[in-house]
Amino acid sequence: MPPDPKAAAATTAAHDPRPTLGPAAAFAITIGIVVGAGIFRTPSLVAGASSSGAMMLIAWLVGGALSVVGALCYAELATTYPQAGGDYAYLRRAYGRRPAFLYAWARLTVIQTGSIVLLAYVIGDYMQQLFDLGPWSSSLYAAATVVVLTAVNWWGVRQGTTVQNVLTAVEIAGVLLIIVAGLLFAPAAAPTHFGGGADGSSLGLVLVFVLLTYGGWNEAVYITSEVRDARRWMPRILVLSLIVIAALYLLVNLAYLRVLGLGGMAASDAVAADLVRAAFGPTGSAVMSAIVVAAALTSANATMITGARSVYAVGRDFPALGFIGRWDRQHGTPRAAMLAQGVLSLLLVGLAATAIDGFRTAVEYTAPVFWLFFLLVGLSLFVLRRRDPGRERPFRVPLYPVLPLLFCATSAYLLYSSLAYTGMGALVGVGVLALGGVLLLFLEPSTRTQESP
Repeated sequence: MPPDPKAAAATTAAHDPRPTLGPAAAFAITIGIVVGAGIFRTPSLVAGASSSGAMMLIAWLVGGALSVVGALCYAELATTYPQAGGDYAYLRRAYGRRPAFLYAWARLTVIQTGSIVLLAYVIGDYMQQLFDLGPWSSSLYAAATVVVLTAVNWWGVRQGTTVQNVLTAVEIAGVLLIIVAGLLFAPAAAPTHFGGGADGSSLGLVLVFVLLTYGGWNEAVYITSEVRDARRWMPRILVLSLIVIAALYLLVNLAYLRVLGLGGMAASDAVAADLVRAAFGPTGSAVMSAIVVAAALTSANATMITGARSVYAVGRDFPALGFIGRWDRQHGTPRAAMLAQGVLSLLLVGLAATAIDGFRTAVEYTAPVFWLFFLLVGLSLFVLRRRDPGRERPFRVPLYPVLPLLFCATSAYLLYSSLAYTGMGALVGVGVLALGGVLLLFLEPSTRTQESP
């Protein structure tokens, strides 16, 4: 007897995500991913590569503007194809399932799990300052972070987003504390001359660090299919969240600059802690450690929420990996994908525990792979406009094709910069990507097509 099309459709729908998230939850997830530990770490690197305070502040403004351009490109893709999978879904439509699988492979093994582990170790390092558990303290805290957040999000999307909303509120409160302390309470630094670099290489390095700190806003597209009235809200969520973040970043860096000066920022390994210490004394260090832990927890939790969605999407396209392509409608989460992501993250925590500088190594091998696929997503906008001209596009990128070309050029430049400024780490990332290519030889894509809602 031939299969019943209605029954097949019902079975497929049973494994699809439902639009259960409101705009506020999606906004919190986006803010939580971007405003993470980076704003407490990278400003000193930006200051060290800047020739003046004005140049540094302009770099943060330019970084926000370039991120908004990217968000406009993603808004068109997300509203035209509002389904789980985000970048993976766009790459699949533009280039086919095999190239898209390479992205999903890189995301699972390098980009997303690597980001989770980096954030987990930030939490571990700062928790060690608060409550030292011995020589393996940082690794133990990192492993506990992965286990607890995986369990929370495995239990259900409502639990995960509730935690996200609370942590985002704590995180933003911490950022506002830095702004208020730096602009109103801490004494201003004496004017000093700091000679940085003003040539093209230093400007490129500044943008690499700045855009690294803005990174992560694209993760919001992975929950598009779970956002109520996504075609209306996703462009607003992406653009407005970046405007808010850019304003916060400018104010935070203005506070750093006022209290520490450009030279003091460049010389500091913990600019936020130094600023709060200047305002509130020795207790400022402990307060700042708690704030950084909250910020890193926020980003790690949001990264887990979105990361599991891309793992789920690739599981649906390759029957051999079908066990991770199941959606639990009762709990509103891809449980198997969440577990797979958590297990791999735990393995990476173990590997990082044996490295001399696991954080730096992970950044090196992650960046080139990330910017390669970011460039391909930008190009997919052109491909899909040409290949799918009749598709309804509720939102279109303004000033097409100028803004998408600017986004692609920025991604290509950062791909080049990430390769130029890294060594063995970049080779490791390429090697992991090549391993995914070998795996593809043994995987056959499903013949089933997935249409967006």
